[in-house]
Amino acid sequence: MTTILSIQSSVAYGHVGNSAATFPLMRLGCEVWPVLTVHFSNNTSYPSWKGPLLRPEDVHDVVEGIDALGVLPRVDAVLTGYQGAPAMGAEILKVVEKVKAANPGAVWCCDPVMGDVGRGMYVLPGIPEFIRDHVVEVADVLTPNHYELNFLTGREATTLAGVIESADLLRGKGPDVVLVTSVVVEESEPDTVTMVAVSDDGAWSVTTPLLGRTFTGSGDLTSSMFLAALLESGDVAQAVGRTADIVYSVLEKTTGLDQRELALVAAQDDLVDPRFHFEVTRIR
Repeated sequence: MTTILSIQSSVAYGHVGNSAATFPLMRLGCEVWPVLTVHFSNNTSYPSWKGPLLRPEDVHDVVEGIDALGVLPRVDAVLTGYQGAPAMGAEILKVVEKVKAANPGAVWCCDPVMGDVGRGMYVLPGIPEFIRDHVVEVADVLTPNHYELNFLTGREATTLAGVIESADLLRGKGPDVVLVTSVVVEESEPDTVTMVAVSDDGAWSVTTPLLGRTFTGSGDLTSSMFLAALLESGDVAQAVGRTADIVYSVLEKTTGLDQRELALVAAQDDLVDPRFHFEVTRIR
């Protein structure tokens, strides 16, 4: 059974961070050990929220407690998203090092949450630079959106070929696999969005319709589904196709129900057997 140590935020109401990743991963048959970086009442896109912002020391203590049980060698992957502050990022690097010492075959899948088109950077100052300068070189799988890809590489990718080149630049710094989400380039068809996955074996794209709204937590769902599919199959092309099918099916269900939060429970069958399927195109 695949075991994933997921270090992310948590909310009581709604689905972001671990609240968007844990149930979907478990529904797919993965064992998930959630470690919380915050525990808020709701996500921060609402006018207000309450709850504790946990300290790096808290994450350290939780992981030390897990390690004391002698079970860290069972961890197949570490999954991380929003890091909160550079100090938390530094602690996550220590956790990854500890997990890989216990299981050298474990991988780190990092969603480098920083910002997006139309919003700019929405994390604390110092986090984007910390991710660029310290995280990229350690991560095995990196899942930036198009905006984050541009920041991490210091270049604007305006074509599909440019996205692949930028992904290769990142892979040259550390990651084996780069999944770029929310790709919109010059050759994109109107009202569509693309995922591009790049590895030593090649590059693949999957294009899906836009649903006309934003979905908080969709990036967290995407990175978790991609990691699960990659761990199961070891095939990047299969993993990106599976991810697109699942995520679009969940978002379509959420739209149909007119829900603000991801309809993960209502769409749980889509996690296992998605209703929508999209063609995976090899582009290199």
